[in-house]
Amino acid sequence: MILVTGGTGLIGSHLLFQLLKEGKNIRACYRSKKSIDTVLKVFGYYTNNPAVLLEKIDWVQADITDIISLEAIFKDIQYVYHCAAMISFDPKNYTALVKNNIEGTANIVNLCIENNIKKLCYVSTIAAIGPSVKNKQVDEDSEWNDVNVSVYGLTKHEAELEVWRGSQEGLAIVIVNPGVVLGPGFWHTGSGTFFKYAAKGKKTFIPGGTGFVSVTDVTTSMIKLMESDVERERFILVNENMSYEALFQKISSFLNVTAPSKKIPFWVLECFWRLDWLRSNFLGKRRRLTKNMVKGFYKLEIYSNKKLKSTINIQFEDLNETIHFCCSKYLT
Repeated sequence: MILVTGGTGLIGSHLLFQLLKEGKNIRACYRSKKSIDTVLKVFGYYTNNPAVLLEKIDWVQADITDIISLEAIFKDIQYVYHCAAMISFDPKNYTALVKNNIEGTANIVNLCIENNIKKLCYVSTIAAIGPSVKNKQVDEDSEWNDVNVSVYGLTKHEAELEVWRGSQEGLAIVIVNPGVVLGPGFWHTGSGTFFKYAAKGKKTFIPGGTGFVSVTDVTTSMIKLMESDVERERFILVNENMSYEALFQKISSFLNVTAPSKKIPFWVLECFWRLDWLRSNFLGKRRRLTKNMVKGFYKLEIYSNKKLKSTINIQFEDLNETIHFCCSKYLT
């Protein structure tokens, strides 16, 4: 049986769907029953009988930070996909990020070792690899540089170290570092906010750019790597390096709205993150923009997918088709 943590998230829900299509026996953990409704919605994007598929999953309520609740879900498990994580770029949430991303991952690794799990796939992020230096292309061997890295990236990097520690204790592992993952169903978080923003016909766009990949390519890569003999390796999952301007143009075109045409000046962003800091500290509001986020907008990050393509036989989806599909589901 396969265990999927974070099965109610963007990557996790699409992973569940793909594993079910392949006839796998799956157990998935969740924190609230309401989150399972989102999984049902995602399944509905791809099949006319989403409820039938959902019923095939052995759902267990658990929290990766609670070792006691986790112990029971490892019974009869052979393979683990660890997708669960807390995503936040607000420095105020650093303690919670450490508990969820680092300590939670350590719990999963320890239980994998204790229960003789055959293989663990850990979903990290390109934020854990860090930005390119002097405009050089980033690959899996690039030296870690924590300058201007977000608190999210820092904790995911530390979580990777827990996974590497597990590999030293005999656990077969593989780590994937997806770029910005494009997929339908989560319009208020992550990449879903790009579609929501574009749909409003906004006039401005953020500078810079990064690596993008479809959620289907992410889950396909994960499954192929888990079913291969590959161990103790990490892989950047990026299909295309693209500017945010180009992304918004594509989204706007498919949504049939006017694309943003004005790049936000850096001096405006520099002012805004400072005002946002004051707003957060004096009014207790959630940070929407941080200093490190702004620094990341100063350039187009370039990530290499050569290692993944040379390791497994994967044909990346056309991102235009992915974006078109997401836009069609956004409008429904």
